[in-house]
Parts: sequence; C-alpha cells; structure tokens
Amino acid sequence: MQVEETKLDGVKLIVPKKFGDERGWFAEMYNAAGMAEAGLPLSFVQDNQSYSRRGVLRGLHYQVGKPQGKLVRVLSGEVFDIAVDMRQSSPTLGQWVGYRLTAELGNMLWIPVGFAHGFLVLSDSAEVLYKTTDYYFPGGERAIRWDDADLGIEWPLEELKPLLPIVSWKDAAAGSFREAEKF
Repeated sequence: MQVEETKLDGVKLIVPKKFGDERGWFAEMYNAAGMAEAGLPLSFVQDNQSYSRRGVLRGLHYQVGKPQGKLVRVLSGEVFDIAVDMRQSSPTLGQWVGYRLTAELGNMLWIPVGFAHGFLVLSDSAEVLYKTTDYYFPGGERAIRWDDADLGIEWPLEELKPLLPIVSWKDAAAGSFREAEKF
C-alpha cells in the first residue's frame, strides 16, 4: 500500500497495490499492521455505504461531540472527494484538498478528526463506503454549504453540464464556514 501525504496535515491518500491478470485483479484494501505503520487508526467502529447518481453532492459534513475520522473509498463509479480543515489551531484552517476516488483505482482518502467531508458523483452512479472511528451522533451532526465563498472549493462542475449539483434539503440549508463550529 502506498500512502501519500497531502497539503493538510493528517489527511492521506492511500493507493493499494493491485495484482491483476486476464481474470481481473486482487488488492488488499485494509491491513491493520500496514495502517499502523502509516500512522492510521487501527480501530473503526462503523461502516457507512451510500449509493448516489451522477451529479449528487453530499456534504460538507462533520460531527461534534463524537467526532469521526473517516477512511473513504469508492466501490463503484467515481467521485471527487473533499476534506476541509476545521481545526482552530491549525495553520491550514479553512483550506481543502480534493481527490478523484475511483473503484477502478481503489484509492482511498483518510480524513482524520477535525475535518469536514463531502463528495460529488462524477460517474453515472457511485457507491461510497467509509469506515468511521466513532459512531454516528445525530446531536453532533453539522454541515457547511458546499459552495461557501470563503472556502472556494473548486468542484469539477463543468464535467456535469448541463446538470447542476443535486443536494439534500439539509445541505442546501447549511450555514457558512465562518459560522461553523470548529474543533
């Protein structure tokens, strides 16, 4: 497994080694010893999976009270996955990174506690699986607008034309980064 650092301290892009032949491919997607060597958590308590169609934008979500680290991967399709630094003491507070995660590549994004997360589906549909380090806590659920001007996230919206992003009513009503609770 190859682990790449990103410009945001703690966020890591993980690319598994794939072994393929005429039958297809095999990859070890999770190995506790390999994860520990890369400085990633060994304990996940919940797996979440979503199915979304082209143009669906989920996020930007995070949780206070019981914050979650997330290991995100795509089981089918392709997404543009985002992590936003929400740590008050961080020199990169309010900065973001975005990566294309695809089922074909099998790449994953590790998003530690202290970050908001979101993704945009670029393929006809996508299934996303993410492991979390803490349980879902409804009272701690928070969201930031996906198009917040202060964050300036460069979503690849031109790839969706003529579609516009499809967001839930909760995400459409989310507040700004300035108003958001930070870690």
